[in-house]
Amino acid sequence: MSKIDEVRSAMVAAMKAGDKETKETLSLLLSALKNKAIDKRADLTPEEEIQVVLKEIKQTKETLELTPADRTDIIEECNARIAVLEQYAPKMMDEAEIQEVISSVLAELGIEAPTPKDKGRIMKVLMPKVKGKADGKLVNEVLTKMF
Repeated sequence: MSKIDEVRSAMVAAMKAGDKETKETLSLLLSALKNKAIDKRADLTPEEEIQVVLKEIKQTKETLELTPADRTDIIEECNARIAVLEQYAPKMMDEAEIQEVISSVLAELGIEAPTPKDKGRIMKVLMPKVKGKADGKLVNEVLTKMF
């Protein structure tokens, strides 16, 4: 079952349950998935569907960061939206898992003591391996700590 069908059935269930916030979030996600499919003029692959979900989560987190602290209504709405969207995103890697991947990449490249000069080479090999599974910002932080 594609993400579009999965989100649509969850949205119908939310409508029947009278859960307005969940329904609105799923509606936005459904439209984003459909728009991506229309732009592509073909069905989305599972990887592309995941990228759309992650993009929606990222945009919501950015909204949350830019919201003033006194606007609790927007903060609560963003947190609720993120909670719903994360149900459709894959589990993200934590620091320990990222370090394991970095270690394997260092071994693959034959780098024993990485320096800041090697960062570009390392990231070039590393990012395709963790794309969609780890936050790029966290990957960068973990790699920088190793220098």
